[in-house]
Amino acid sequence: MSDLLPLFLNVTGRPVALVGGGRVAAGKLQQLLAAGARVTVVAPAMSDGIRSQAANVVELRERPFAPSDLDGVWLVVAAATPEVNRAVAAAAEARRLFVNAVDDPANATAYLSGVVRRDGVTLAISTSGDAPALTSLLREAIDALLPADLAAWVWQARAERATWRHDQVPMEARKPRLLRALNALYAPPPGAERSGAGPLPTISTLASSDRGPDIPWLHAPEDSWL
Repeated sequence: MSDLLPLFLNVTGRPVALVGGGRVAAGKLQQLLAAGARVTVVAPAMSDGIRSQAANVVELRERPFAPSDLDGVWLVVAAATPEVNRAVAAAAEARRLFVNAVDDPANATAYLSGVVRRDGVTLAISTSGDAPALTSLLREAIDALLPADLAAWVWQARAERATWRHDQVPMEARKPRLLRALNALYAPPPGAERSGAGPLPTISTLASSDRGPDIPWLHAPEDSWL
């Protein structure tokens, strides 16, 4: 498989088809509803997990899947048997729709990744559907590494972005400026003496070059800094 293109989809208010009525489908339904999607569920039998969320679902179609169930939707999630998933994938392909087939990479063209959501930051991890347990472990590890005061980082980054746009700060100058601003969050107030012999905590020691620090996790596509 070639490298995947990571995307974050805005499905708020948009119709999404979920094929399957079991425990796994109920978990996917919860994710879709949290993202604001207008979900139609199709399955011959619905689990209690599906029915408990039915008030937020556009429609429950208690019958076998039909290709017409995909008409007019933006995204498809297949959480049924491999046979049904294959039929869903074929119908989606004919309509040029991306389909997430849960734990069924052969019938998937989209993969719902392990997600960390904290204080306005969303991180997604994928193993292309081949190692979902590893995806889960990586998600837990990254969540543990995120700073407890991430909300302050987000607030500072938004404030810095507004200044960059107003002052027309060049793209290459933005990352080192943000790193300095984040490090400044941990500086003591002017005139205050810090107890203890150790240095102040910082995100990273600034490099001496004009281009700023060479921090791997800060190297992202340039549009991330617009």
